[in-house]
Amino acid sequence: MQNNSKFNYQVLTEDQIKFYQEYGYLKVGFTLTPQGVDQMLAECMDAWKAEKMDFDPDKTWLQNALLVNIHHKSPLVRDFYFNGPIVDMMVQLIGPNIKAATSQLTFKMRGNTKSFDWHQDNGYGELEPYNTISTLTALEDVDEDNGCLRIIPGSHKEGQIDVNDFFNKKRRQQDVSISLDVDESHAIPVPMKAGETLMFHCWTLHQSRGNFSESRDRRILFMRYADADAVEVYNDRLPRLGRLLRGSTIYPEVAAYESEL
Repeated sequence: MQNNSKFNYQVLTEDQIKFYQEYGYLKVGFTLTPQGVDQMLAECMDAWKAEKMDFDPDKTWLQNALLVNIHHKSPLVRDFYFNGPIVDMMVQLIGPNIKAATSQLTFKMRGNTKSFDWHQDNGYGELEPYNTISTLTALEDVDEDNGCLRIIPGSHKEGQIDVNDFFNKKRRQQDVSISLDVDESHAIPVPMKAGETLMFHCWTLHQSRGNFSESRDRRILFMRYADADAVEVYNDRLPRLGRLLRGSTIYPEVAAYESEL
């Protein structure tokens, strides 16, 4: 059932699909209505305050900036994640069989000036087939001052970067950043208005600088979608668990996962 008072449903045009295929990213405009933004931000902040509160320089990046499985904590996020306008766009870009792969809040509250270095999302959890898509939905206006995303258009064409040796070293240091050495000459910022969604390929290189605004936070909903039969390459090729949203899957455990939600 479509939630038309909170969500803006749309169909990608051929030009939008070609743009995504060529450049590895696409800003699709407003997927949330103003009413949807207000309610989602309120629900997300209730969950955030219950676990996180304000930025604390003595805490780790994970403690300060990430809240996983937000669809378990916000009914509107769950509806947006499972039934919102992005899902049908994923069918257009990935194929008929789609599952939800990740939902989380990625916040940079005021005071958090730490950057998150260049990486591919598939570097943090390699899924195959290599057509997984990350989406960012802004819960408030984001720009270069408060740490919007920066990407390198077309970088997805370079394929999967092997970060295993890098990760083994970093894990020993309790550091989650990858810090790839990339040519930033073609990097562009992608500012967004509250309610807009940006999507990008699992191989697209991206990063974000710190939030240097003294008066604004940077609050974003991150959701990832995958082919329903996508497997975790790093985990003995076991299927990535996630709710089946469209089509079918060869894995009974995926078909049953979170089906009760």
